[in-house]
Amino acid sequence: MDANLISEMKAMAEENRRLNRMYADVSMQNDLLKEALGKK
Repeated sequence: MDANLISEMKAMAEENRRLNRMYADVSMQNDLLKEALGKK
């Protein structure tokens, strides 16, 4: 693999980790709001 492709794959992996953390945070907030509103 050339260096540019490896660099791009590393950047995509980091973006994936960041988006997964964001999704987990939003999902947890959603669950807390549902619970607070009595919708669970």
